[in-house]
Amino acid sequence: MTRKQIILGAHFPGVNNMTVWSDPRAGSQIEFEAFRRFAQAAERGKLDFLFLAEGLRLREQRGRLHDLDVVGRPNTLVILAALAAVTSRIGLAGTLNATYNEPYNLARQLATLDHVSAGRSAWNVVTSPGAFTGENFRRGGYLPFEQRYERAREFVTLARQLWDGGRHDFDYQGPQFDVRGRYDVPAPPQGHPVIFQAGDSSAGREFAAGTADAIFTRHGALAEGQAFYADVKGRLLRYGRAPGELKILPGVGVVLGDTAEEAAARYAEVRRQQVSPQTAIVLLEQVWNRDLSGYDPDGPLPDIEPDLEGSIVARGRTRQHDDNAATAGRWRELAERDGLSIRELIIRVTGRQQFVGTPAHVADEIDRYVQGDACDGFIIAPHLLPAGIEEFVSRVVPLLQEKGVFRREYRGQTLREHLGLPPAQRHFQPQAEAVTH
Repeated sequence: MTRKQIILGAHFPGVNNMTVWSDPRAGSQIEFEAFRRFAQAAERGKLDFLFLAEGLRLREQRGRLHDLDVVGRPNTLVILAALAAVTSRIGLAGTLNATYNEPYNLARQLATLDHVSAGRSAWNVVTSPGAFTGENFRRGGYLPFEQRYERAREFVTLARQLWDGGRHDFDYQGPQFDVRGRYDVPAPPQGHPVIFQAGDSSAGREFAAGTADAIFTRHGALAEGQAFYADVKGRLLRYGRAPGELKILPGVGVVLGDTAEEAAARYAEVRRQQVSPQTAIVLLEQVWNRDLSGYDPDGPLPDIEPDLEGSIVARGRTRQHDDNAATAGRWRELAERDGLSIRELIIRVTGRQQFVGTPAHVADEIDRYVQGDACDGFIIAPHLLPAGIEEFVSRVVPLLQEKGVFRREYRGQTLREHLGLPPAQRHFQPQAEAVTH
C-alpha cells in the first residue's frame, strides 16, 4: 500500500503568546536576517512552504496592549518578495486580509510575487469583522459580521478572473465590488497563486471547500482531526472537486529532547514562558468578560460569574470560545478538581497542539496523523524563531525521509507542484487581449 507523502510548512507567526520573544535565544521579529535564516533553514529541509502571519493592529484589552505583543510586525508582501531573492524552491505563503484590501491591488501584488519567485506564491485569505481593526482603515463597523465570507468569496473570484486573463479589460459587478478597467500583469506562472484559508467555523469550512487549495486548521487530537478531515473533504463533492484538491494542514508546535523526560521538562518551561502572569489574567478575562486585574494569577479562580451581556473586552483578536458560560463552568470544575491556580489552569487549557518527545517520537506522531487521515501534513510553529525550525529540520526531517514519507529533493519548481495540486483551472476568458509592446 502506498503511504501518503507528508506536506510540511514552517510558520513565522509574528505576534502572539505562542512565540517566546522574551527568550534570550529568540531572534528578531523585524530584522530581515531572522526571516532569511528561517526561510533558508526550511528550504534546506525541503519543506513545502513558509507561512507568514499578518497583524493589522496590536491587540488590546481594556485599553492595554497584550504583554507579549511586539511592536513592529513587518509587511507580509515586502518580506515575501525579499525572501524570493534569497531562496529558490520553497513556497512563499502570506496572510492577507480580504476585508481591508482591494482585489485589483492585491491581485497585481500576488501575481508579481508569483513572477519574481518563479511560481512559489500563496495567499492565506483571512477576514475580519472587527470595527476595532477597521478604525485603521477608517472603516469602523463598515462590514457586517455575516458578510465577511461573502466579501472574501467574491474577492477571490474577482482576483482569479484578473489572473486568468493576463493583460485585459475587465468589468465586474457584484454585491461587494463594482470595478472595471484594464489589468496589466501577465498571467502568473502557477496560473493562480495557491489559496490558503484559515477558519474552522462551518462558514469557513464551506468557503474553503468551494475556494481554497489548502486549509490551515487548529484541530489537535487525532479523532478530532479525523472528523474535521472527513467533514471538509466531504464538502468538496458539492463543488465538483476531488479530495486531493484541498490539503488540510493543522498548525502544531514541536518540543524536542534527547529523552521523553527531557522533552517534557522543556515543554513545561516553554508553557510558563508562553503564559506569563499577565497573560494568564488576560486570557481568563476573555472568558469572564470582566476586569480581573485585581486577581492574583497564582490564586484561585474568581468566585463571580462571567458577564454574558457586556461588550467584549478583547479587541483585535479572534474570538476563541463560542460559549463563555460553558467554558467557565468546565474551567472551574477542572481547577477545583486538580487544585489549579489561575495561571496553572490557563497553561493547561490554552496550549495549541504540540508534539513533545524525542525526534523519533515526533516523526512517528506526524506520520501517524497523516496516514490516519487526520490531515495531509502540518504547519510547524516553533516557539523559538528562527532556531526552532533549524532544530526540526536537522533532527526530525531526516527521520521522515528515512520512512519514505517526505521528499529528499524538490522535484518541481512551483508550490502547486510541491503540494501535488492540479494546475489552476481557468474560469474566465477575457474578451480581448491587449496588444503587447
